[in-house]
Amino acid sequence: MNSKLYVGNLSPAVSEADLLSLFSRAGTVTEVTVALDRVTHQSRGFGFVTMATPELAAAAMRDFHGYDLGGRHITVTEARPPQEAKGLMSEGFDFGNSAPFRPGVPRDKKRRPSRRRGRGR
Repeated sequence: MNSKLYVGNLSPAVSEADLLSLFSRAGTVTEVTVALDRVTHQSRGFGFVTMATPELAAAAMRDFHGYDLGGRHITVTEARPPQEAKGLMSEGFDFGNSAPFRPGVPRDKKRRPSRRRGRGR
């Protein structure tokens, strides 16, 4: 198990000091981070706590998953490694194997002309 924990469903009022105080009950904490919005600098509702050993992390996860902190029941799970961001404008969008756009060329060649009814023909 990893010694880094993901802590979710945090109240906006919860600070890094609050997390440090809580998780120190389970053992030695080496790092605490609360994710902040880049523009507003308010909590994004989650953070990360790194414990000294994987055993302490397992004990903290067992003890604090579902714990009431700041009026919310927090989620504590093992942190996953960060993934590469998808959908950035510089990378384009992945639409699969679609044909390139060609102006003036109909995309669906199976269309039949509409039949007019009711004019006596």
